[in-house]
Amino acid sequence: MPAGLTHVADLVHALDVSPPDSVGNLYWTARIALVRRQADVAAFDRVFDAVFAEAPPLPLPHTSGAHAQRDEDMHVPMPAGADQLAGGNGLPWATLPAAVEAGDDPAGTGPRLPELRPSALTALAARPFEELDTAQTAALGEALRKSLTTWPARRTRRHAVDPAGRRIALRPTIARARRTGWEPVTIVRERPIRRPRRVVLLCDVSESMRAQATAYLHLMRAFALVADAEVFAFATTLTRLTPALRQSSPSEAIARATETVTDRFGGTRIATNIEALLASHHGNALRGGLVIVASDGWDSDPPDRLAAAMARLRRRAYRIFWLNPRAGQPGFAPRVASMAAALPFCDHLLPAATFADLQACAQLWAAAPASRP
Repeated sequence: MPAGLTHVADLVHALDVSPPDSVGNLYWTARIALVRRQADVAAFDRVFDAVFAEAPPLPLPHTSGAHAQRDEDMHVPMPAGADQLAGGNGLPWATLPAAVEAGDDPAGTGPRLPELRPSALTALAARPFEELDTAQTAALGEALRKSLTTWPARRTRRHAVDPAGRRIALRPTIARARRTGWEPVTIVRERPIRRPRRVVLLCDVSESMRAQATAYLHLMRAFALVADAEVFAFATTLTRLTPALRQSSPSEAIARATETVTDRFGGTRIATNIEALLASHHGNALRGGLVIVASDGWDSDPPDRLAAAMARLRRRAYRIFWLNPRAGQPGFAPRVASMAAALPFCDHLLPAATFADLQACAQLWAAAPASRP
């Protein structure tokens, strides 16, 4: 039975926390700390009986006195009146009664199974943002951050040595050929290095997005921490929130972001802000990256100006995703002039009215294909 240093350290810590006052407690403490596989239970029982129960030399019969006493502690009789003990080995589980149909027990005295319900976060994730309070929004925002575990990668121009690579690394191969009379006996191969793809997130915090502003701030924080993204908030002007949202505390990050945005709950100028981003030095982050625009499409700029800005953004970005909180409503159609002008340059138009929608969007972004359709 394998018992490495980790097993021994767990046993020492368990004995320190709960010193055993009987042989039975010592048995369960050692068994939980040392046994990691079901196949090792029999070997552990034989060794324990040989050391602590003054049993004869190994191997021991399975029905020793100490082992029979442990069987009584391990298995609880079924409440249905059977005098037999539940068979099997393992930790001291209480055997549950079998489930019965409602018609089999007309008196209603049989066991009742609990009703299965979703967890609290799962139930809250399907509620609209305006129905959530501050604590619920923070909890769902932290769950969204933990769900972002993978992110699409892009191929770079740099290469690394890899035996499974398809390309021959010339310099390492020639360097090894110097030892064999300039004959390339050892072939060194390499593969291209893949790095996480850049992410740029633009969130609308105007008056029409008041109900979604706080939830979208949590979305931007998740991207800033996990995907190392550049995040911006816009209403009439563009504000960079990346340094403010990279705080470890969610409440402090949201508070700093709220103080940084000076034009919150005002008008909307989407085309002007996209042009400002393209003209700034942060516009280089758009090259080959995923651009996510979270807005309802209401814009005070002319639609043709927004179409021109989106065309420039399309030529520079790898993918463009547009999050619209009203896209999931029945009968929705992009009839707003600005939304209709920007839609031909977007790869996906996604609903974003609940945290469940945001989690579904995150899964779609993590599974982005390697090439543009």
